[in-house]
Parts: sequence; structure tokens; C-alpha cells
Amino acid sequence: MGTAVDDAAAAEFHAFFEAHYAELARLAHLLTGEADAADDLAADALLALWHRWDRVRAADHPVAYARGVVSNMARTRIRSAVRERRRITLFWSQRDESADDPDISAVVDVQDALRQLPFRKRACVVLRHAFDLSERDTAQALGISVGTVKSQTSKGMAELGRILGTQQAPVRIRAAVATERSGGRN
Repeated sequence: MGTAVDDAAAAEFHAFFEAHYAELARLAHLLTGEADAADDLAADALLALWHRWDRVRAADHPVAYARGVVSNMARTRIRSAVRERRRITLFWSQRDESADDPDISAVVDVQDALRQLPFRKRACVVLRHAFDLSERDTAQALGISVGTVKSQTSKGMAELGRILGTQQAPVRIRAAVATERSGGRN
């Protein structure tokens, strides 16, 4: 059960939300250029403001504070998108391979086995063995240390070996990715 102070704060926040949500969403859209993300950013910013509502309502200019939160969240989103584009570029720019007469069942087995690995292990294994990236390039693409790449790749390969029941996992992974890139065509 809320207190009178809590109820007053909630009512005040609700009024702030109603008055400024559209403006904050418009600001997020203009900053990111993404209409779909704008609503999410505005909602996330308002949630963050609610968690700090005592500070926000005490500020000289609560709307300016809210705009700052949206701006910071938009900047973070843009930086993340740029990093992701760099990772994708690095990931796909290394080679353009295709497989002649691929073993489709082996490709499906490898893809299923890879899906069973946690993301970081899967990413390390794929970048190292399917795309022949160096440990350094893999670390850069994933934003982790070279030591983490080494340990995650080793552990991931061991897990794949257990799942696939073979020591040929690197060869099968290369073939699976080559088949995927060529769209399953010969």
C-alpha cells in the first residue's frame, strides 16, 4: 500500500510522462534516425527517470534532465550499432568460400550443435574455425581479450566434439559455413 508521498510522486511522474513522452520519442527519433527505436528509447529513458524521480523532480529543469537521458541512451545505441556493423564487416570480409557437393546432413548437424553452445563460445568457434580469423581479430570482433578467445574456443571445440562425436569439428564447421554462404548451391 502506497503512502501519500508515494502517491503524489506517482501522480507527478504520470503527469510528466503524459506531457513529455511524445517530445522525448521525437527527440530519440531525430537522434537515431530509427522510428521503431524511438519509442523504446523514450520509454527506457522514462523508466530510468522514474527510478531517480526524487532527483529529477528536484532538478531545476526536469525536462532538460530527461532530454539528457534520452540523448545519452541514443548515443549508446548508435555506438553499439557502429560496433556491430564493424564486427559484421570484419566477420564477412575475410573470405568468400563455397562448398562443392556439400553434405547437407552434416551441415544441419553442425548448425544444431553450434546452437547448443553459449553465444561467446559459439562466436569464438565460428570466427576462428569457419572464418579463419586470428585470435587477435576474433578478440577485436567480439570485444573480448585474446585469452578469452583462446579459452572459449578451446572449450567450445571440446563441447562440439562431444556433441558431434567427432574430432573433425573444424572441418565440418568450415563446410557448414561455406554451404550457408553459397545458399546451399553447388
